[in-house]
Amino acid sequence: MGDLKALMLHEAEGKVEPRIERIDEAALPPGEVTVAVEYTTLNYKDGLILNGLGRLVRSYPHVPGIDLAGTVERSDSPEYKPGDKVLLTGWRVGELYWGGYAEKARVKAAHLIKVPQGLTTRRAMAIGTAGFTAMLAVMALEEHGLSPEKGEVLVTGAAGGVGSIAVCVLAKLGYRVVASTGRREQHDYLRGLGASDFLDRAELAKPPTRPLDAERWAGAIDAVGSSTLASLLTQLKYGAAAAACGLAGGSDLPTTVIPFLLRGISLLGIDSVMCPVVRRHAAWSRLSRDLPVAKLDALTETVPLEALPALGQKILKGGVRGRIVVDPRAS
Repeated sequence: MGDLKALMLHEAEGKVEPRIERIDEAALPPGEVTVAVEYTTLNYKDGLILNGLGRLVRSYPHVPGIDLAGTVERSDSPEYKPGDKVLLTGWRVGELYWGGYAEKARVKAAHLIKVPQGLTTRRAMAIGTAGFTAMLAVMALEEHGLSPEKGEVLVTGAAGGVGSIAVCVLAKLGYRVVASTGRREQHDYLRGLGASDFLDRAELAKPPTRPLDAERWAGAIDAVGSSTLASLLTQLKYGAAAAACGLAGGSDLPTTVIPFLLRGISLLGIDSVMCPVVRRHAAWSRLSRDLPVAKLDALTETVPLEALPALGQKILKGGVRGRIVVDPRAS
């Protein structure tokens, strides 16, 4: 029996199978810092990895989990010492490198940041990549000139992880947020997060039939892609921007250049994986300040590692609301 519990992915005949196993700490990959993982989380990308989709993992057996937070146990880096509370998102951890779905992780010091003051490791993982991405999108829109008096901001995939935190943050900052979702039963949930109005996702789901529609949105955060993003681009106000940060609806973009040429709109790409360290610190600082923790707690559910295989399938079907925090120590 090994001394660590982990969710390990195995591949056989092209099929990926997740198993809960005990592994030896010596099996962890090289890295300057060993972290006792207190919490990790479930993102859309984790769902892809758990189901062997997207060729994100090339070598098996593999410990997935693109996020983690916990306490430094050992460190060969002067930046971190035992007892430090740290978090990790992105950097292709959980893809190229073993990730957070285990009781310990050994990682590169350059991939860590310290948990911001005011956040616990659990709340850091309630935010996770999804919330970090949402804040990067908000920052990009602000830098483009978005402000509350300019009008409504659309959030697509609003009941998901990115969308839920985007709604919370935007509402806290004083924006009038319109939440797009296909799940009417989630309207009360989204209203509680700060949504002012709702748009059925079916209204955006078909490719636009004309290159320009009536101007409505002062900005948009889109986690869906495909026809949804194409449609909302035709509805942006003059000079407005949309932040693209997901592809739950597909990676294609059936659009034209006309909204860009005649309305001067912008499409801002949001990358949370290789985001530079300075911007990471800025985003996490904003999250610790601009995300209401009571609302964060309300949209978060905590589960053990054993729940991940089923939830990994569910999140790909749009069946997960808010954020899932994973406690690898629980059973």
